[in-house]
This record gives sequence, structure tokens and C-alpha cells, in this order.
Amino acid sequence: MSHILLIGSNGQVGWELARTLMPLGRVTVPERSQCDLASPDSLAALVDALKPDVIVNAAAYTAVDKAEEETSLAMTVNARAPEVLATAARRCGALLVHYSTDYVFDGTKAGAYSEVDAPSPASAYGRSKLAGEEAVRAAGVDYLIFRTSWVYAARGKNFLKTILRLAGERDELRIVADQIGAPTWARLIAEVTALALQQDMARRRGGDFKSGILNLTAAGETSWHGFASAAVAEARSRGRELKCRSVVPITTAEYPLPAARPANSRLSGVRLAERYGLEMPDWELCVGLCMDELCSY
Repeated sequence: MSHILLIGSNGQVGWELARTLMPLGRVTVPERSQCDLASPDSLAALVDALKPDVIVNAAAYTAVDKAEEETSLAMTVNARAPEVLATAARRCGALLVHYSTDYVFDGTKAGAYSEVDAPSPASAYGRSKLAGEEAVRAAGVDYLIFRTSWVYAARGKNFLKTILRLAGERDELRIVADQIGAPTWARLIAEVTALALQQDMARRRGGDFKSGILNLTAAGETSWHGFASAAVAEARSRGRELKCRSVVPITTAEYPLPAARPANSRLSGVRLAERYGLEMPDWELCVGLCMDELCSY
């Protein structure tokens, strides 16, 4: 039986992974005290002791605006820790699965970004995530890096839950409409990871595995305004009482934040589909399914 070490199980994606990975083998979920990415030197000892077949790193520093001030901490968690994990994984012959982000791009491209487009992050967070990618690739380990975007879930802090809270408190929401991307449900990320791993674990046993970076997002595209509008409509259609009567589109310039956001966060899913034969569901379908879960509480 394969042994999978999952790091970051308390996060949005990690919580889902703790369930979707179970059919693939024995999943070890250490306490944060055993694998604090802010103190990455402890990670090597954990991997050396467990000697897993697969390491899935779902932990990250994700406070995009705060990273502009906490650049050192962001680099430690998002770059140094993955480097330590990758080096330890190489020693024990494990496959490393790591997650990255649309923020490695500056968002100036006209169309969807592919995996071969040159990264050019415009924020401290984006630079830290790109440094993590580069560290994993340079370590000489078997790896899969999944780039995703606009992650949300029924748990944790995320845009969807924030919108629902604000819609219950305010008559009007003003939401940025000139940034485009694909809202991606954490459960979809976890399910695709498990399906991909099933194939790639078999490829490794057959000596036919190739490391790589792959985009993993829901299908379709929208703006943050479109995402918010869909969330409000879906919640109201399920009987949730909301104060909000209007979702108003605004520009990025009207809502300045410390960290620059990509105007275009679209990521092409062609490589993922070709490698695994998977077809991503539309983002609106996933929002509806997540809303079913939220409204069942």
C-alpha cells in the first residue's frame, strides 16, 4: 500500500485532500506542530522518519496583501519550505505534489496563460510562489506542480464566504469587474489531484513518469463581480435571506489594495486534459454545488 504524507490538511484544499486521497493508500496527516512551514528545517526530519511514497503539500502563505509587508515570512513558507520538502522527497524517492497560483503571472497577456508562458509576478506573494516552483523544479525530485486560481470552499476564509457575509449585512456590494479568472472549488482541486495521482503513481511504477507543471482550474471565466453576482443569486435561490439588492461593478482603480492583482488570471487547461483525459466542469456548476453544502449547515 502506498504511503501519502499530506501537509496542510487544515486548509481549504488540504481538508478536501484528506478525504479524496484515502482510496490511493495510507494517508498520514501530521499536526501543525510537526510540520510548521514557517520553520521548514523540521520538515526534513519528518519526511526522513516517515519515508512516504508521495508528499502532497497543500500548505501555503496566502495573505496576498500582508505579504507585501511580511515578505520574508512569505518566502520562508512558500519557497524555502517547498525546497526542503523537495530535497527530502528526493532522498526517500517520493513524488512531491505542490500547488501554485495564477499570481506567478502579471496578468497582461490577452489570452489564457499556458504552462510554457514566462512567469512575471507583480506582487510579493506571486514572487514567493514562483520561487517555490523554481525550488521544487531545481531539487531533482519527481514532482507535480498544479497552478490554480481564485480558490474557494465551504470552509475557511475565501471570497465566496466573504461575499455571502457582506450580502447579509449591506444593501449594496461594489465588486471589481475588470479582473478575469476562473473561480475554482477546493473540492475540484482535491478530486483532480487524486485522479491525476492515481495515473502518475502507476506511471512511476512503470518507469514512465514525467514531472511537470499543470494548470488546474474550473472551466469558463468570469470577473470578481460575476463571481459575486452568481454567489448572491445562488444563495437567494436556496432560500437564504440577504440584505443585498445590488451588486455594482467597479474598476480595480476604485478599490486599491497593497498588492497588485493580475487583470487576466485565465489559465489554459489543455495540458491537464491531454495528460489525464479529464474534463473540468464549469465554474458556475461548482459554485452551485458548494452553495448546496453551505446552505445545508
